[in-house]
Amino acid sequence: MHRVVMEQLPAGLLSVWGTSARDVWTVGADPGDGPYVLRYDGDAWTRIATGAQGDAWWVHGFESDGSVFVGGEGGMILRWDGASFSRMETPSDTPTIFGIWGSGPDDVLAVGGLGRAAGFVWHYDGSAWRAIDLPEALMGRSLFKVWGRARGDAWIVGTDGAVLHWDGEGLTMHDAGTTRTLFTVHVGPDGSVAAVGGAGSGVLVVRDPEGVWHDVAPELVPQLFGVFLTRDDGRAVGINGSFVRREGATWVIDETDLALAETLHSVWIDPDGGVWAAGGQVLAEPLERGLLIYQGREEIAPYEGE
Repeated sequence: MHRVVMEQLPAGLLSVWGTSARDVWTVGADPGDGPYVLRYDGDAWTRIATGAQGDAWWVHGFESDGSVFVGGEGGMILRWDGASFSRMETPSDTPTIFGIWGSGPDDVLAVGGLGRAAGFVWHYDGSAWRAIDLPEALMGRSLFKVWGRARGDAWIVGTDGAVLHWDGEGLTMHDAGTTRTLFTVHVGPDGSVAAVGGAGSGVLVVRDPEGVWHDVAPELVPQLFGVFLTRDDGRAVGINGSFVRREGATWVIDETDLALAETLHSVWIDPDGGVWAAGGQVLAEPLERGLLIYQGREEIAPYEGE
């Protein structure tokens, strides 16, 4: 059963990630006092001040050293050191970081753009962020999300069906068989890649371990924004609180007992199989009515506010 953990927050939630069901982070828009950053420790939720301003669009971190990276508006990348956030120096303070992923704290990629154009890829090597040269065919397009499997093996997606692969040295364009915008990409443990997006109606494309792309979107699926793969499961989420789940090699619309008007923007599956989805009013300003959904065995404490 899908359960509402929090709703009607003053900021829309844009990303959820964690290391376990007892260590969960969700981040979102800035309601006026800094980006909304919440952490769950298995007993309660705590809002964490960042000292920054602007919407936070993505969160990703590393169990190895406890560091957490948050990306957002104005070239903002914040790093959590286990006690507090600090803002990192980045190549520009103009664009928005929409996605962050890394194989480790010394190998992190950040992607984004200015609205739906002027895409960029930055790489952090443990010392500094630097801009990566983009293929000429990508110019004028924005990039939205990045995810990988290992150092030198990451996938990036963006507008007009843009799909790129990072091999640790450079970027290569790929054709996933669609020209529709792809908002999020994820890489499964077996090396398969899934990307979702669309406009109005949804698109869901999957690259199998042999390198062949397949269109697996269920009929009449709405626009999708988040996707996550595990060895035994796969979920995608989108507008009107929609859920899609993987059943073997096919994907089906997952009917829930929730009647939601909000958009689910991000989905994460914890190591115990619990499904977390974050969203709210996130498609138009103001980004508000934050929402977090959980499906799993744990009894998750609700957020009581500040």
